[in-house]
Amino acid sequence: MRSVIKHPKDFYAGLMYAAIGVGAIVVAQSYNMGTSVRMGPGYFPTVLGALLLIVGSISMVRAFTHEGEAIKRFFWKEIVLVLGSVALFGIMVRGAGLLPSLLVLVVVSAWASDQFKIKNTLLLAVVTSIFSVLVFVKGLGLPFAIIGPWFGR
Repeated sequence: MRSVIKHPKDFYAGLMYAAIGVGAIVVAQSYNMGTSVRMGPGYFPTVLGALLLIVGSISMVRAFTHEGEAIKRFFWKEIVLVLGSVALFGIMVRGAGLLPSLLVLVVVSAWASDQFKIKNTLLLAVVTSIFSVLVFVKGLGLPFAIIGPWFGR
């Protein structure tokens, strides 16, 4: 049986945009809105949420009129690895420091790829971590420990 939705990817992408937009608007309601000349802290999230809601609605409506390919499968392993690596980074950065946390972030998130090769991934992790330390800690002076207290520093 053929679905009424002709382009599932557009429909679900639009649904995601609309949901994020509604979420931003709901959260921003507890902040002072202000005016367009003197914006309060709730102004930008409300406007951005409204724009996301509009784009999402257009995408969902378009999904009923334009043909598109079906969604083949949902990539659970990849989603868990990428989101998990970001969460792990957030948990580790204070205790382990920026350098080890970035190494773990890159290796775990790269593991989600079908073309994962440990040698290439470790090289990428080391280069990315050193570059990030140089830019964010040394260059911009952000208060991150390069190596954290978990390693006796």
